[in-house]
Amino acid sequence: MNFLWQNFDKNEISILILMTIAYALFFVLPFKFKREITWLLMLLGFTIGVFFDFTIGGGLIDFFTLNDTNHYELFDFCYYLIFAPFSYFFIYFYDMFNIHKKTFIFYILLWVIVGVSMQWVFTKLGIVEFQNGYKIPFSFAVFLTTQTFTALYFELIRSRFQVLK
Repeated sequence: MNFLWQNFDKNEISILILMTIAYALFFVLPFKFKREITWLLMLLGFTIGVFFDFTIGGGLIDFFTLNDTNHYELFDFCYYLIFAPFSYFFIYFYDMFNIHKKTFIFYILLWVIVGVSMQWVFTKLGIVEFQNGYKIPFSFAVFLTTQTFTALYFELIRSRFQVLK
């Protein structure tokens, strides 16, 4: 078993490019939140990605394979790191556009579409390969759950703490 990678090809290169773009955008955007809130949002995105992947992407149901094998390797971890800035951007723009009760559903649905679209791109790049009857429309429910949870969690944090710099 090779822990680093099975083959270094299109999916590994794509992950490196996507990570570079995501983290470059993270550092280009003005820092809006306090440092601890920024870290919390990044950790939340990473954790939710890992949680759902280990829940539906592994174990008994094993709906998809990441990268080249069903075994975890270095670039699987790199893939999960992409979820951190995704979560941060979701809340960054949530706060920037001052999302409230009337716009909440539309904002969530927009990001669900972004998430499902990104997953489609990941399948085209060979990063994610579905198996055991899983289809990409099923991801709509996953992203709906995660985006709603993230927004509600941010609202809870914002109601209790000063989140902006």
